[in-house]
Amino acid sequence: MSRTVPVLSALACSAALVLCPTGVAAAATISVVHVSGPLVSYDPIQVPPGARASVTAVATGSGKTIVILHVFGLVPDSDYGAHAHVNPCGATGAAAGPHFQYVQDPVTPSTNPAYANPANEIWLDFETNAAGQGLAISVVDWQFPADRSAGSVILHADHTHTGPTDSGTAGPRLGCLTVPF
Repeated sequence: MSRTVPVLSALACSAALVLCPTGVAAAATISVVHVSGPLVSYDPIQVPPGARASVTAVATGSGKTIVILHVFGLVPDSDYGAHAHVNPCGATGAAAGPHFQYVQDPVTPSTNPAYANPANEIWLDFETNAAGQGLAISVVDWQFPADRSAGSVILHADHTHTGPTDSGTAGPRLGCLTVPF
């Protein structure tokens, strides 16, 4: 199920219970997108049948974006990387395209730390518990531009790698949830 709901910031702050700044004017609007459903699996071992996810994205009245990922039914006690990608899920993980970047790197795939970093992308790395559930939250100081947005959240095989010359990689694409950010 997917929906975008503009709401008064005071209502969204109390309902979402996530990082809302104090002093936000009640008349300011926030956008909330929530999607929950089965994951498209590209690896039936790491993303088994029945695995699912829930993504909530809140564009706050202060210009931030908060993205919350909650996963269920994955391999217990395992590390995963996850990022917002530019396209919806497809038949293969490659169909989701590259990571969404607020300031786009002219080179794709982007591994330049000036662009591939958690301030310019939505990074949602997590570790599952003994029940195969995981939770990740990303907060960035920007909102998705009106002329382009992300289309999915991809689960990767590894936590996101960072380095001085090579950043943003997280291994093979294991699963996907289409999210119209």
